[in-house]
Amino acid sequence: MEELYVGMDLHSSNTYTGIMTKGFKRVFAKRITNDLPLILDALEPFRKDIRGIVVESTYNWYWLVDGLMDAGYDCLHLANPSAIKQYEGLKHVDDKYDSFWLAHLLSLRILPEGYIYPKEERPVRDLLRKRSFLVKQRTSHVHSLKSMIERNTGKRISTRELTGPRSIDMERLLKEEHLILSAGASKSNIEMLNYHIKIIEKAVSKKIKVKKDFEFLQTVPGIGQILALTIMLEVGDISRFPKVGDFSSYCRCVSSKSLGSHLEL
Repeated sequence: MEELYVGMDLHSSNTYTGIMTKGFKRVFAKRITNDLPLILDALEPFRKDIRGIVVESTYNWYWLVDGLMDAGYDCLHLANPSAIKQYEGLKHVDDKYDSFWLAHLLSLRILPEGYIYPKEERPVRDLLRKRSFLVKQRTSHVHSLKSMIERNTGKRISTRELTGPRSIDMERLLKEEHLILSAGASKSNIEMLNYHIKIIEKAVSKKIKVKKDFEFLQTVPGIGQILALTIMLEVGDISRFPKVGDFSSYCRCVSSKSLGSHLEL
């Protein structure tokens, strides 16, 4: 049999798998429940002829790409959904599923690809992403509390005063029962978020250190060890950005139209 290309249209509960020859002849098409053994069983009869497998970079691709790589498929490709739109004109009229379209682009070697971030480093990177999310939540609660205090008392309270070791007496400051209750809710959330942020920072600091190539980041005002680690893990292998513009695209400093093969969601 001639070489085969596999397209996987991944959804939340199933994956539509399409396999086609280099000449665009469809040899397999099936919707498979998102269960790795079932997917591997479906691919097994075609294994020796498969030259490429492409999975679109959706929110839930980790388990599928990792599982296929662990099973010995070293021809994995991650499709860049932002850049792939430029090729929509190549879709056949009868293309009901995107799997064959992805396989088609791969066989033509024009598939816009995303970056498959190393599995070993991904958990720590994602943990720091969780920290960033929690920091944004904490900032939101702080701003909300400061705004409420200023709105009702005319006093401006600094962030340090609200989150520092010396706690402000909200009952004395606000007086009104419901305002005190609202302030208490914000303070409780801030304290809870502080607790989890510190746990994350401690765990990450124990696991990894800032690499030599990224140490200069800590010379920038406002960038300490944790933020330097966050940037380092988000960048990953800097060589995946051929040009400065590619890195700017990844950082969302320019339009997503400029996103290239460096994308990884």
